[in-house]
Amino acid sequence: MRITGYRTLTTVQDWGRPVGDANGVFADGVVPVSIVIVETDEGITGVGLGPHVEIERIFAAIEGEDPRAVTTLYDRMLRHTFKAGHAGPVFGTIGALDTALWDIKAQAAGEPLWRLLGGRDRRVTAYASGLDIGLTDDELVSAYEVYARHGLRAAKIKGGLDIERDRHRLYLVREVLTEAGHGLRPGLMLDVNEAWNRKQAVRHVCEIERTLDLIWIEEPVRRWDAEGLAAVGRGIRASVATGENLTGLEQYRPLIAAGAVDIVQMAAVGGVTHFLRASALAHAHDLPVSPIGNSPVGLLHAATSVPNHLTSELQDLHPPVGVAIDLHVEDGVFVLGDSPGLGVRIDEEAIRAASRRPEARTADGPNIRPERAGRRLLAGADGSPTVRPIRVDPPAVMPIQTRGEVSPNSHR
Repeated sequence: MRITGYRTLTTVQDWGRPVGDANGVFADGVVPVSIVIVETDEGITGVGLGPHVEIERIFAAIEGEDPRAVTTLYDRMLRHTFKAGHAGPVFGTIGALDTALWDIKAQAAGEPLWRLLGGRDRRVTAYASGLDIGLTDDELVSAYEVYARHGLRAAKIKGGLDIERDRHRLYLVREVLTEAGHGLRPGLMLDVNEAWNRKQAVRHVCEIERTLDLIWIEEPVRRWDAEGLAAVGRGIRASVATGENLTGLEQYRPLIAAGAVDIVQMAAVGGVTHFLRASALAHAHDLPVSPIGNSPVGLLHAATSVPNHLTSELQDLHPPVGVAIDLHVEDGVFVLGDSPGLGVRIDEEAIRAASRRPEARTADGPNIRPERAGRRLLAGADGSPTVRPIRVDPPAVMPIQTRGEVSPNSHR
């Protein structure tokens, strides 16, 4: 079997409500989703959800190769980006191609990827994560009631701009999950997306911990600040979680060496091989791992095969427009199916026929760090994203199944 080409598509994830974090909010809730499809001479195609930045240069590393040599090809892609570096979206492109190759390998073997990788149990523990900083209190409650109906008993909210508001919102989510769990104590996490400096992080988390128990605080300071993350970890009771924005084992090593991370995270766009290697590194230091992303299907399959998986992030309960995934959520877990490969199918006609597109983005948004992040003196001041007011009749929180756009590019 040989790799013969690739195609790229762009669809959307339509949340039907605002989504975002301390860095900004997508008010329309429509988020672009990039897709890479790798083709072979035997008609098997693999799918990877992720960017396609510099893909022509990276694809040259695997063109004409046997796709089943996945881990070797992963290293070839890293070598092809050696001079310019593989950070940022380039790392995501490598991850998308890598995931597509694992999809092909498992399809060729006639097995779901979780079984090919050595997984025994198709069920993967999940926690709810609503990207919810732009929601009113009523909308927040409604959103987590939906998660609760799917059995989710742990939740991560977005915060970092106003500690009193964060605590209040944590209370609201705790009440929803406690009621759904018939009084059982839920798990709570807070993600501030690198919005604080070291002293702010310790002060704010300690304030929350006077009345609430947090499982972890996520990215309390900059992702690469090993000394700062370690200082935060020493000053609070909660675990420190980080890693979703790291690109390669070389970036994890100093954090682990400094005792700066308690929960090792990997983003879905990093790819399956990266997840497996980072999980092995974490396991060598008795650290748990937790995949990050919107239904991170490749990492869910891989999580079944590692001994130190803790829990995986569940964001939207619906896949992107034109994407079908052989998994479902029940009793608080992802349940993977038996379809060969990843179980991901792309309906390109549905994507092409779509009319919904993301609104034009401004200088503010979840992917753009605010100028005064880490230097805000007062809550909600200094250019912080606007918090939406409470509305008496909040809209439904379940995503509306509208359609996105397609941007096909081919290489054969």
